[in-house]
Amino acid sequence: MGRGIAQIAAQAGSIVRLYDTQSSAVARACDEIATQWDRMREKGKMDTAAVQGCRQRLRGAAALAELAECDLVVEAVVERLDVKKSLFAELESIVRPDAVLATNTSSLSVTAIAAGLQQPGRCAGYHFFNPVPLMKVVEVIAGLKTDPAVCRGLADYARDMGHTPVQAQDTPGFIVNHAGRGYGTEALRIVGEGIADFATVDRILKDQAGFRLGPFELLDLTALDVSHPVMESIYRQYYDEPRFRPSVITAQRLAGGVVGRKSGEGFYRYVDGKAQLPAEPPLPVVDEMPPVWVSTRAARRSELLQLLKDLGAKAETGQSPSPGALTLVAPLGFDVTTVAVVERLDPARTIGIDMLVDDAATKRRVLATNPATRTDMRDAAHALFARDGKAVSVIRDSGGFVTQRVVAAIVNIASDICQQRICSPKDLETAVTLGLGYPLGPLAMGDRWGPANILEVLFNMQTVYGDPRYRPSPWLRRRGAIGLSLTHEEA
Repeated sequence: MGRGIAQIAAQAGSIVRLYDTQSSAVARACDEIATQWDRMREKGKMDTAAVQGCRQRLRGAAALAELAECDLVVEAVVERLDVKKSLFAELESIVRPDAVLATNTSSLSVTAIAAGLQQPGRCAGYHFFNPVPLMKVVEVIAGLKTDPAVCRGLADYARDMGHTPVQAQDTPGFIVNHAGRGYGTEALRIVGEGIADFATVDRILKDQAGFRLGPFELLDLTALDVSHPVMESIYRQYYDEPRFRPSVITAQRLAGGVVGRKSGEGFYRYVDGKAQLPAEPPLPVVDEMPPVWVSTRAARRSELLQLLKDLGAKAETGQSPSPGALTLVAPLGFDVTTVAVVERLDPARTIGIDMLVDDAATKRRVLATNPATRTDMRDAAHALFARDGKAVSVIRDSGGFVTQRVVAAIVNIASDICQQRICSPKDLETAVTLGLGYPLGPLAMGDRWGPANILEVLFNMQTVYGDPRYRPSPWLRRRGAIGLSLTHEEA
């Protein structure tokens, strides 16, 4: 992190002094940064004069005392409060009274880090993301006593370095790590409940919701020795808030050293850096397709009926299914078993389909069986919905489908960030799209698939699970009827 920050600061025209307790690390970092500039020159992104200028501005420091004339000091040391406080106390005795002290902490309290300083107003959070030159967002965090002018200056400097600053209050996880809790944490719950395996969850969220990486691919990339402690830290700092509850799955894998890509094995095995993905289940062969009846309460029922017509299915239109019909339900948040019982359908012939997202906008359809679903009915539904070549995943029964649960968790946590006024809705959307690479910001995601639908998923899942983690945020409940898009006042 320090190396990346030093690189973009030098590129912005600043004289940079790079310090580490090990002098060999400083020399190695300077060499690696210089190598990056040479590569940029080879690719035509920098000319020779620019590279030479950057090299001259980047200097190693043999001792902290050599930072005495710096206007800004950014620490990127180990994530331990005692270490950061000790470092800043030493720096305060060295640098000028008007120098800014910034911490690159990802999960510790900026207020706590600054608490031991004689001038806590000069200390702020300046949280970059790896790899720093490519991840173009930086969180500017005000501690309890931070001077607002310090944050304004850090935001301006971030722009000078080619990054986009977002302003955050000093709360656990700030914006990005807080907003990101819904993606991996809910996916871990889904696997932990036996609903689907890691690869299936990843495929669904990429193909159905448009995420670039599935949650388990992402956890393998960031590595559990980094991500699991962050999960625990945010959970504990929020006094065991159920929405952020970590998973025993990651705790066990971390204990066993199965941390991700860098160890060669995580949720996937890696050979030459490439994940070894399990094959998708084979498409079942069905000799005779039964007629299909669609519940009158199904989400997007008219679209589902048109889809069945396009797939060449024989659809029944009566008030109830015939004795041999495949019965389709499309609930939001409710499990297939409950829907079958409430609607007095034969569970053995009932299959659920996720219709939260418009079928035309997805690359994968997701079906769910219930414990009583017959094998022939499951196979018939799988074969039917794969007729046009679109991928199909069949998961076990649950309250809410994979995409419903994960998207609802993301939108709900983001809404709670707005409720707490941790940042503006505009900065929230910017931070998440740039920092997490989501296809949409969480509020735009909620608007695209319907705030009322998201609320219905949450309310119904709260009924199914009786778990406060699905309690809708007051901000989401208020905005559900009018949409989550930004207003001029909130922007």
